Amino acid sequence: PTLELLTIGISSGQRPEGSHLVDTLQSLFFASSSSERKHFTVLVHLAGPDPKWLVQMIYNLSAMFQPHIQARELVVITTPLTSYLPLKDLKVTFNDPPVHAAFHSRQNMDYAFLMNFATQHSDYFLVVEDDVKCAPGFVTQIATAVSAWANRPWVTLEFSPLGLTGKLFRAGDLPRLVHFLLLFYREMPWDCLLSHFQNLLQHTPIRFLPSLFQQVGNSSSFEEEDTGSPSNPAASIHTSLKVANDSAPSHAYSLDENFFYTKSAEPGSHLTVVLDVPAHVSRVQVLTGSDPRGWNQLEEGQVELGCDSTNRVSDCDDYTLLGLLVNGVLNKQVLSPTSGKKVKCVRLLVTAAAPSGIVVRHIHLWTNLISGT
Repeated sequence: PTLELLTIGISSGQRPEGSHLVDTLQSLFFASSSSERKHFTVLVHLAGPDPKWLVQMIYNLSAMFQPHIQARELVVITTPLTSYLPLKDLKVTFNDPPVHAAFHSRQNMDYAFLMNFATQHSDYFLVVEDDVKCAPGFVTQIATAVSAWANRPWVTLEFSPLGLTGKLFRAGDLPRLVHFLLLFYREMPWDCLLSHFQNLLQHTPIRFLPSLFQQVGNSSSFEEEDTGSPSNPAASIHTSLKVANDSAPSHAYSLDENFFYTKSAEPGSHLTVVLDVPAHVSRVQVLTGSDPRGWNQLEEGQVELGCDSTNRVSDCDDYTLLGLLVNGVLNKQVLSPTSGKKVKCVRLLVTAAAPSGIVVRHIHLWTNLISGT
């Protein structure tokens, strides 16, 4: 199957730590065959108030990707600062400082401008962030999925668990999403707005595995990640963290876009998943933070696996360290899951006070349930 035309949209801004945009573009083109490249255009929106940075980025991209630009495989756009809506009366979410609220509001407009430009240029629109690498043949795999869902209702198809990356839309739905982003740009981050947009129109996420994208700097291969979808068997969730707003601890363990939020976290506080039936756990994935750039992530924390010999209801009596969170994330295979102990608890433990609110986006488990023991 082939796509009539796919726009791959990237919004990239100026960052203090530098940009991975060039690496992302190289990966996009390297992971695609010449025949696949006939069916997509990469649209880059350079978003930043610094004119010197914009000029330098345009020069760099023009020099490095001239053949792709001449072939119309790469298009670079910018938006005049006068087109941006005012950054005032912003709603602060997740106990963020005002500078974060301003960043999220501007990012909502960045993506709205990007999508608005793409509306008339393709049949489908794929969001890719500017710090990822792509699986070989990702375009064909997306085309296969689109073909399978051609006659079924959907708003978003998801090809990656990484924030905004890998979200596919029909171009015909983009005007509604653009309007939604500009209407509520001051209310919350873009990924949260997208979650609300999906809930209004689709309700149930549609995800495809394995992931076709991973963040630059992630050492695990795509083959290693191909372990199927998480099982998250029945469990109760217990926490000593203060529950904020409409959040609930169970949101961290759900397989949808919900998340758990706490306004503060003290050393020793925890969020613990207690399985109804002990299981062999083969992989654990914990993701914290409200934004791929690391805001609201748990900087100092660890994940522990617990066993229980005393039939406790909400805890275990024997914990073993699985690993420390790195940049708010743990994604780890459990060694020898079939020969190890039966796991009853998975505990996310705070090891140092957090300076701001913490978002636990998900706790995912891959398990083999134990029967007859």
